[in-house]
Amino acid sequence: MKVEEQEAYTAFKEKFFDWLLLYEDYGHFSKMMLNLLLLLKQELMVREVTLFLFDPIKKTFYPEVTTREGDILSVEIQTTHPEKNIYVHDYGEYTSVQIFLRRSEEFIGVLQILYESHQQWSLSFFERIEKDFSRLLSKMKRISRGLSEEKRYERLHHFTAKIHASMKIEDVLEEIIETLREVYPSFTYYLFLSHDHQYHDHLPIKMLMFENDEENIGAMQAFLTGKIQLEDSIALQRSILYAPIKGAQGVYGVIEIIAPHIMEFPKSEMNFISLLANTAGSALENAKLYEQSRRLVADLQLINETMHRLNANLRLQDALEFMTEQIKLSFGAEEVGFFLFDSEKKKMLPGSTPFFQSRQAKKYIEFVSKRIRTERDMVFLGEAKIDASPPFPLFHSLMAVPMVQNGRLKGVVIVLHRQPYHFTFEMFKLLQSLIHHSTLAFTNAMLREELENLVVTDYLTKLYSRHYLDEQLQKSMERDAFGTFILIDIDNFKEINDTYGHQTGDDVIIQVANVIKQNIRESDIGARWGGEELAIYLPKVGLATGISIANRLATKVRNETNPPVTVSCGVSYWKKNRYEEATDLFKRADEALYMAKRSGKNCVFVKDYHHQYKA
Repeated sequence: MKVEEQEAYTAFKEKFFDWLLLYEDYGHFSKMMLNLLLLLKQELMVREVTLFLFDPIKKTFYPEVTTREGDILSVEIQTTHPEKNIYVHDYGEYTSVQIFLRRSEEFIGVLQILYESHQQWSLSFFERIEKDFSRLLSKMKRISRGLSEEKRYERLHHFTAKIHASMKIEDVLEEIIETLREVYPSFTYYLFLSHDHQYHDHLPIKMLMFENDEENIGAMQAFLTGKIQLEDSIALQRSILYAPIKGAQGVYGVIEIIAPHIMEFPKSEMNFISLLANTAGSALENAKLYEQSRRLVADLQLINETMHRLNANLRLQDALEFMTEQIKLSFGAEEVGFFLFDSEKKKMLPGSTPFFQSRQAKKYIEFVSKRIRTERDMVFLGEAKIDASPPFPLFHSLMAVPMVQNGRLKGVVIVLHRQPYHFTFEMFKLLQSLIHHSTLAFTNAMLREELENLVVTDYLTKLYSRHYLDEQLQKSMERDAFGTFILIDIDNFKEINDTYGHQTGDDVIIQVANVIKQNIRESDIGARWGGEELAIYLPKVGLATGISIANRLATKVRNETNPPVTVSCGVSYWKKNRYEEATDLFKRADEALYMAKRSGKNCVFVKDYHHQYKA
């Protein structure tokens, strides 16, 4: 070795020793080697230094670090089976020397130095570099590997402590990505999750598609088998690893790691990544279980509050309106319909949203009714294929739950939303539970109202009972300013019974009662007074209007009954400024009816406070 070469190399080693004492980032091999090559380039005043590492699996060299700047290109390694350790190539303006580095007869890599052709370096000088760099590279790789693993496992410990301290799925996913960024800064990575995960857009998340997903076969295999999958590409000079995010109860996703310039993942790397993925899987599972428990608690609170409200003796319509609002609020539903099955008919219950009264709703109602009646099962569709008369907007998301009481199908609840897959399966299960618990409350409300109707309704005519009329008239006289009362008697009713029989007589009473129901307001009260006598009370209706109604009823009864009958009517009224009882009103109407009967029947008589006359 020349004297000047000895001096240059000695200066390099001194500066390298000083640099080694001050350098701290031994865990990052590439960064450490780049600093070493820059120091060598500076001390030897060469144009470029590049380090190639040897892949013993693929038997090829790949560039690890280089000091290359601008448009100066590295010379490719010309052989993988060198007969000697040093090759010098003259390229005119510059010279390339390739120094093959070995340790115990095994390749470690190649140190390539490009320098100006006028520089003269002896072979012994390069042999000295080969000897020292072979030993140095071997030791630095071991040091770097050890420190790197120590650093990675420290990061894994930090990762484990942090994710197990959080019960949020988003936090676990973010920490997985952050750990990967720190441990593998030059790699590319993604998280494959199933479609029921919807988290921040800034995370590198892909959806696991279970149909026709040929591009991500490795991810699917890792998800289905729960084992690490590898994809190596010599042409693309990269390796892809798929690690399942696995917990005790199942696989929740897959970590995809794309490593450039690596032909095959070392076993140590695979073990670390597997440990990272399993730790993430355990934390993700705990977070999911925590969220499920919170959701179950919220669901139970919703069911408890709903049942407490429904069992507060609400009217059926009030109960259904309350349930509709609960479903819209809890599930983000747009339309809610309640239907009662009566034989082959479907009766929409009050409290359903207005959409179910429209023509477009019929397709949905028929579709659900057929499914419920034939299969006796619920319906849960994220993309309902129902022809609902376009161009009207279709409801893609559909949930339908049968109302069953004592094993009998009572009806069905239909819930709709325009967006596809709007309802989750958890929502569907909660709806099932709500309807299961509330069906008894709805049935009790219907039975209670039916019983109330039986108490206040005449069995034969379905008009109100006399007792109910008495109560409502008394309340009206307390709060209103005036009202009119009409007493009605079917003429010659005994002859009807004698001629046609009592069954026809009952039918005639029913016919007259139907005429009354069809010709009074909802706020008016039609009642059976007794026998063939019927009565009508018209709150806040003046005498003139009352007389007109009585005459109209008499005409319609005469024209619409079969066998034809006539009626006689007695009309009375009251005013607020005159103190009187309901019995006074009844008495005047009864006296007016008596006069109508004596005057030839089939007429209307009135008795006010001072006069009695035919109307």
